[in-house]
Amino acid sequence: MKRMLFAAALAANLVSPALAQELTGTLQKINDSGTIVLGHREDSPPFSFVDKSKQPAGYSVDLCLRIVEAVKERLGRSDITVKYVMLGADERLDKVADGTVDIECGNTTHTISRQEKVDFTNMTFITGASLLLPAGSTIQSVGDLAGKRVSVVEGTTTETTLRERLKQSLVEAKVVTVKDHGEAMKLLSKGEVDAHAGDQIVLIGLARAAKDPTKFMLAPELFTYEPYALVVRRNDADFRVVADGALAQLYRSGQIAQVYDKWFGDWGGRPSRLLLAMYALNGLPQ
Repeated sequence: MKRMLFAAALAANLVSPALAQELTGTLQKINDSGTIVLGHREDSPPFSFVDKSKQPAGYSVDLCLRIVEAVKERLGRSDITVKYVMLGADERLDKVADGTVDIECGNTTHTISRQEKVDFTNMTFITGASLLLPAGSTIQSVGDLAGKRVSVVEGTTTETTLRERLKQSLVEAKVVTVKDHGEAMKLLSKGEVDAHAGDQIVLIGLARAAKDPTKFMLAPELFTYEPYALVVRRNDADFRVVADGALAQLYRSGQIAQVYDKWFGDWGGRPSRLLLAMYALNGLPQ
């Protein structure tokens, strides 16, 4: 019996150091702490939000949980726990970069300029920015905002593009920056702004979550291209390989359809051709 115990202990000592030597960056951090930290948003449905039971939920959160399972498999540890940290739009990149969270599970647009601070997984969604309006509004596009008040979440790509489009169109509108979509919905409901700019798919979620969705409508124009991805730290290829591998398997197997239907199916909407193409192109072979 003692010989068997000694052999088992010896095997563990032979395997564990080898694994430890292979681990770097975020994988090593997770292995050492026994915890993976997921950043989420408070009110960006259906991608990342706090549900009625006060738990993080959404399309992007579900994708992150698939990545968690892949991390457990990579580390050979089923005991890894998940810790959630709620993030604002203005701090999400910094909190990934400084190690507060290991991956941001929100609706963040992958841009070249943001790559100077953080890295991104392969794409997870494609949408574009639009305007949420009070029902009956005559506003059809950014060009109709002359003399109007439009809210936008501060620090987003939508804010940057909105200001550029207004300038290019020689339209003078008052841009009201807000900390989150929840604040914007309060302003819009009270008539304190005439429109709220944001990614169309998020605006739909906000309208559907409102007490009376019939009080809102969408402008028909999309004025940005927004490719979403999950945010990870720079120079951490090993962790990104695990994350991208989990996403690729999800896309390649067709299981992404179940995740999509869970969060978007009740809207009666089907994935756009562009989104289906994105899934196909990112469903890389193992």
